[in-house]
Amino acid sequence: MEEEKAVTVIGPGKPGLRGRLAADLAALGYGVRETEAGLVVCAGGRDCREGSRRFEVQDAFDDILHASPEIEKTLSLVSVVAPTDAIVLISGESGTGKELIARAIHRNSMARTGPFVPVNCSAIPETLLENELFGHIKGSYTDARCDKKGIFEFANGGTLFLDEISETSLALQVKLLRAIELSEIRRVGDTHPIKVSCRVIAASNKDLAGLARSGKFREDLYYRLNVFPIFVPPLRSRPADIDLLARHFLEQTAKRLGKPKLSLSRTAIEDLQRRPWPGNVRELQHFMERLVLLNSGPVIMPSQLPDKDASPAQAPPLPEPDLPRRRNAAPEGEGLAQAEKAHILRVYEECGRSATKAARRLSISRTTLWRKLRLYGLAVAAFLVG
Repeated sequence: MEEEKAVTVIGPGKPGLRGRLAADLAALGYGVRETEAGLVVCAGGRDCREGSRRFEVQDAFDDILHASPEIEKTLSLVSVVAPTDAIVLISGESGTGKELIARAIHRNSMARTGPFVPVNCSAIPETLLENELFGHIKGSYTDARCDKKGIFEFANGGTLFLDEISETSLALQVKLLRAIELSEIRRVGDTHPIKVSCRVIAASNKDLAGLARSGKFREDLYYRLNVFPIFVPPLRSRPADIDLLARHFLEQTAKRLGKPKLSLSRTAIEDLQRRPWPGNVRELQHFMERLVLLNSGPVIMPSQLPDKDASPAQAPPLPEPDLPRRRNAAPEGEGLAQAEKAHILRVYEECGRSATKAARRLSISRTTLWRKLRLYGLAVAAFLVG
C-alpha cells in the first residue's frame, strides 16, 4: 500500500484564518485534521492518521511587506492554495509583486525542497521560447550539437513560474496545454515523450479572459490555468502599504549606499499616497533610491519631492548645457532617441552583457531592456528572469 502523504500547516496566526483555511482545503477535496500544532492536510480526501509522513510548511510571508487589508486578502488565498498542487493564475499590473506571491506559494508548498524556476515569456524571443521550455535533441537543427534539457525538466520536483504568459504564441500555447494536462513534454526534434512533475504557476499583467474571448489567447489554456486565480491589487489602492514600503526602501537604500539615515515627514508620506504609481512597487523602490541620492536629510519634506503633477518615475530635470548646435543637426526627438540608444548600449556592455545588472542600473525592467535591444537589432541570447 502506498504510504499516505500529509502536510502539516503551521499558521498563519491570524484569528479565524486557520478555520477558513481548513474549510477551503476540505472543499477542494483534501482531508483535514486540526491539531494543536496546526492543520494536517492529506491528499485525496483520506483520513489524516497519526504517524503520517509530515512536511512542515512555514508561514513564509516575511518578505512581503504589507499593512493593507487588500494584500492580507491576497495572502489568505495563498495560504489556501499553497499546500495543494493546484495550478495558480496570478494577475495584476506590472510591478505589483506577482513573482513574490509565486515564490511564497512555492515556499509554502509540498514542493518547496525542489527548484523554483521563473521564466519571463516576453523576454525570450518567440523563435527560441519553445526550445528553452522543452529542450532539444542533438541534430534537431543546425546548431544543436548535443541534447539539451528544457526548463520543464529543470523544474522537475519543484515549481515552474511562467510570467507574462499572455506573450506566448497560439502555437506554443497548444504545446503548453499538452505539457500541463499530461505532465509530459517532447523536446524539439524528438518523438518520445518525457514525463515531468512540476507545479505550474502562471502570471500576466493583461486581461487573459478578454484575450481569450477575442481569440488572442487560447480559451482551453486559459481555463486550464485559471484553476485558482489570485489578483494582486495595484499600489495606488493600498495607501497603508505605500507608507510602509516607502520607509522600508528609504532605510534599506541608505544603508546599502552608506548614506545618512533619512526619514519621511508625515506630509511627505501623504504626498506619496496621493500619487498614481503606474509602475507600482518597482517604481516606488526606484523613486526612494533617487531620494536617498539627492537628499542628505535628516527629514524629507514634500518640497524635496518632484512636483506631484509629474510622474514619480521622472527624474528632476538637469540644467541644459549651453552648447553650440551643429549645423544640419538631427531633429530633437531623433537626437534624444540616439542618446538613449548610446546610453543603454554603453551600460549593457559595461555590465558584461548581463541583462539583470544592466536593467538594474538603468532602472528599467528586464522586459523593457530586451525590447530596446531587439529594437536596436542586437542578436541577444535568450535569458531567464534572475
